[in-house]
Amino acid sequence: MNVTQTGKLIGFGLLTWLLPFILSLFLYSPEGEPLYDIFLIKSILLVFSAALGTLLILIYFRNVRSSFIREGALLGGVWLLINWALDAVILLPLSGMDAGTYMAEIGLRYLNIPIIAVGIGYAAERAVREALRGV
Repeated sequence: MNVTQTGKLIGFGLLTWLLPFILSLFLYSPEGEPLYDIFLIKSILLVFSAALGTLLILIYFRNVRSSFIREGALLGGVWLLINWALDAVILLPLSGMDAGTYMAEIGLRYLNIPIIAVGIGYAAERAVREALRGV
């Protein structure tokens, strides 16, 4: 992996946390109270995060030429850790949520990142294999 690809891996991972966090600021009052139904807010953030993450994964994969599944697993793992770490440092203190509640309500949702990344990696690997076979 070259420096540019490593920069994208980390930079895009930070964006997967930062942009939904910024969006969430518009959905809560300055006191931290939801401005809309909490389930609507969670749905908006989940859909936005999935779309953003998928877009960034696809952009990242533009420069991947081999080992697609491995790259997807690496990306998924790094982004998962980035999101969990930033939540631990920023979100948990802001929300006052304990770790168990956090994992049940938010943390497990980040597993979508490696699932989508490995799925895209698998699809790319399969497409390359089939193209090389002439299928």
